[in-house]
Amino acid sequence: MSFSNEIPRLRDLMSATGRMKVRIQTATDAAKVIQSPFPKPWKPENPVFINFDLWHQLPQPQRDLVFLREVSWLTAVRIFKVDIYQGVAIAGLFGALFELAQGDAIGLVTAGGLTAFAGAQVWRSSRGTQAEITADESALRVAQRRGYNLPESAQYLIEGTEGIAELERRPLTFIELLRCQSLRAVVRATQVSDKLRTE
Repeated sequence: MSFSNEIPRLRDLMSATGRMKVRIQTATDAAKVIQSPFPKPWKPENPVFINFDLWHQLPQPQRDLVFLREVSWLTAVRIFKVDIYQGVAIAGLFGALFELAQGDAIGLVTAGGLTAFAGAQVWRSSRGTQAEITADESALRVAQRRGYNLPESAQYLIEGTEGIAELERRPLTFIELLRCQSLRAVVRATQVSDKLRTE
């Protein structure tokens, strides 16, 4: 498979938001099949690195769903979204700087701890289990607009996730296992719904 053909095809697969915010890059020597670093708010585009030597070993529907899922996660991360933890992190940072200027060690430790706690909550909200499952759900919605039905897109995403772990010669991570369990529930629920409709 030529990546010069695959990259335009993947770009067409993305939503309009994805095309604006995501840049596909080759990573021939990478150990991972597909990966993207945590988005940087000062960059208008964020990269998705694909090892095309491994990528072509997945069937196209699996590649489509895995790619849409990666893009969905990237475009969903909102570092500057205003919520309580971002507010606490900013307040803690300014407090730490103020205490540093005042030379107050206890105040500096307290403000630094507050900043670290709030920062960890911001990271968890973007990389935690719920954020990962939400990215799956978003990818399934985009896939349906690209001609896949819900149960088959969920099944392809399960198979793609398992296929990537196999290509990378590693077991599924805990979060990947939870994601696959959630996707299997989608497949079962859709099948039950379809069965009830036909009866």
